[in-house]
Amino acid sequence: MSTATKIENTGELQRMAEVLRRQKAANIADGAPSAEVRVGRLDRAIGLLIKHDQAIVKALTQDFGSRAPAVSGITDIGASVGPLKHAKANLKTWMRPERRKTSPALLGMLGAKAEIRFQPKGVVGIISPWNFPVNLTFAPLAGVLAAGNRVMIKPSEYTPATSDLMAKMFSEAFGEEEIAVFPGGPDVGQAFSELPFDHLVFTGATSIARHVMKAAAANLVPVTLELGGKSPVILGRSADYATSAGRIMAGKTLNAGQICLAPDYVLAPHDMVGAFVKEATSAVASMFPTIKDNPDYTSVIAERHYERIKGYVEDARAKGAEIVEINPAGEDFSQQEHRKIPPTLIINPTDDMKVMQEEIFGPVLPVMTYGSVDEAIGYVNAHDRPLGLYYFGNDAAEEAKVLSKTTSGGATVNDVIFHVAMEDLPFGGVGPSGMGSYHGVDGFREFSHRKSIYHQLKKDLGPMKALRPPYGEGVKKFLAAQLKP
Repeated sequence: MSTATKIENTGELQRMAEVLRRQKAANIADGAPSAEVRVGRLDRAIGLLIKHDQAIVKALTQDFGSRAPAVSGITDIGASVGPLKHAKANLKTWMRPERRKTSPALLGMLGAKAEIRFQPKGVVGIISPWNFPVNLTFAPLAGVLAAGNRVMIKPSEYTPATSDLMAKMFSEAFGEEEIAVFPGGPDVGQAFSELPFDHLVFTGATSIARHVMKAAAANLVPVTLELGGKSPVILGRSADYATSAGRIMAGKTLNAGQICLAPDYVLAPHDMVGAFVKEATSAVASMFPTIKDNPDYTSVIAERHYERIKGYVEDARAKGAEIVEINPAGEDFSQQEHRKIPPTLIINPTDDMKVMQEEIFGPVLPVMTYGSVDEAIGYVNAHDRPLGLYYFGNDAAEEAKVLSKTTSGGATVNDVIFHVAMEDLPFGGVGPSGMGSYHGVDGFREFSHRKSIYHQLKKDLGPMKALRPPYGEGVKKFLAAQLKP
């Protein structure tokens, strides 16, 4: 790193600390914003996405090298407007105090009250990733703004054009005391994670999350971690294999598999693997008759990730797995302008292969076999709890067994990924796939402080006086009642 770069980064680190100080001061001075102020902020965020939709598509295409405008429109723009509109429509209902029962109930009967009020946490930091850089900034922002917070954002250095565009967009509609963006490399990201926010949201790899959580812990900053892991597909014998394969491969090829919820491996009955491979090949050919110069097929984001994914395939090949490259037009990918990898199935992988040890984040799909569904469930449970789990089949008892005997952040039945699109369902992981959740009312609550408030009786009545010194029969009767079975 050059001296000039060090100076520039030092200035950026100082600016981050100063903006955080100002945002915290403004939060204290202004207090909790009204519903009208929050709606105004949500409207401004929606307006930015609508106004800059074409610029966003252009920036994403520049960063990826090849990415269909439709993919960017659906996943990064449309999927960002939806959560913001949902928050705007439900905000006033979410903000209402929540009544709770008193203990004992007699206090409530006599006029005491217990309630929860939702208070802004203050300043929330958002560290967003490169795979859906706009959506994974604006989707959590919906809950953060609805809860009345101020925001600091650190976008990914892997998508510099999009990160710079978002910085310009937000500066156009928000003052730095409301929302501020800090593009930059890993050094900026490290310093950002060390700031004493009131809450920190990180979306990205589990390995990086360990460092982010450690940095946040120094200031006891609560965190929401949206990670990933190896989300499995369990194919039941009762599944419609043509429909199932089409949906699985659509999910696996969307954004070239660079999705935290992409199906990471398939568990299929021993005697049904051939049927799945046949239908998967047919589904890919239908969606992508060509791949190399097809604008609908997304590139891998960077050379490092391209080599990593190719390495998984070669490692599996060397260790004896069957490799099925789905290349409908028989194209040569050894020389290409962009970093495209055709959809690739790895049949009968073993746990010593890298592709079964790490999240793939690319268009490669291992296909394992099982004898009974209990065997498939056992395999899933022997590994880290995934962000998503997918069951395909028309056997209600088998579906219930899979859902009840496995633990995952969320699940979709007879499709993949779709549970994340349900704005009224919380989205989050469990353990190595994440902690905390957002979307809809759950996002509002995640980014709010739930303040418990109790209103005591205005006058001292007999039961209350009986619990004060000097202790006598009243206390004895109270304890006797509490200790009854």
